[in-house]
Amino acid sequence: MTGKRILIVEDEPAIRQMIAFGLRRAGFEVREAVDYREARAALADQRPDLVLVDWMLPDMSGLELTRTLKRERETRELPVIMLTARAEEGDKVNGLESGADDYVTKPFSPRELIARINAVLRRSGASGLDHVVEFEALKLDQQGQRITVEGQTVPLGPTEYRMLEFFMTHPERVFSRDQLLDRLWGGNVYVEERTIDVHVRRLRKSLEKFGLDRLVQTVRGSGYRFSAKAE
Repeated sequence: MTGKRILIVEDEPAIRQMIAFGLRRAGFEVREAVDYREARAALADQRPDLVLVDWMLPDMSGLELTRTLKRERETRELPVIMLTARAEEGDKVNGLESGADDYVTKPFSPRELIARINAVLRRSGASGLDHVVEFEALKLDQQGQRITVEGQTVPLGPTEYRMLEFFMTHPERVFSRDQLLDRLWGGNVYVEERTIDVHVRRLRKSLEKFGLDRLVQTVRGSGYRFSAKAE
């Protein structure tokens, strides 16, 4: 399972660093966040293969973060393992009912955590949830996080990739800048509306060489739409 991306959401530096060190030694790519705000920013920047969430976070409980991820279409299939010192049966039930795929109680050994991660990744990888989406000549491989046109990779930054993935899975609908900000960065992250325009321009420029920049349409006074129909 090496090469998989793991996002650690844990506010205690010593625990977070210990987990990150063990995961990197095992061959995982690791990103770290200390709270809900940083977690949403990291998720918008690059989708991980699995999220480790501590129950107690400074700005939102890990329980609520997990529920939020499982409610939203873009992240509901993302595997989540909850980390907590709460070992009571009722707490475990609450954690699993929130949508967590597994529940690991502290203290735990790095070997146990890695075994749990690999087990969850195997289950999620066998579920067939990751799939290919096609729109005109564009082909989106959600598992490999690649977008191609007739075998050629479309060069995209992380945010442009997330934007195009969102557009391809929500075609023919108009989204305001506020809605796109919320979907791409999360509601608790402050990003100016004009940032959306910057990323739309970058996305169009990447699609222009394939003659597909026309798919990202500006709807005057409303926002943007992804459509094969003429504007």
